[in-house]
Amino acid sequence: YSEEYPVARRMRGAKIYQIFEGTSQIQRMIISREMIRGK
Repeated sequence: YSEEYPVARRMRGAKIYQIFEGTSQIQRMIISREMIRGK
């Protein structure tokens, strides 16, 4: 992406957010499993 265009910055930010959100969902799933198992 070119740094000159605001759209490029938004696209990069959206991709970073998507990766971060996926990580959060995985962490929630792992924590839920641990709680169900009683750990």
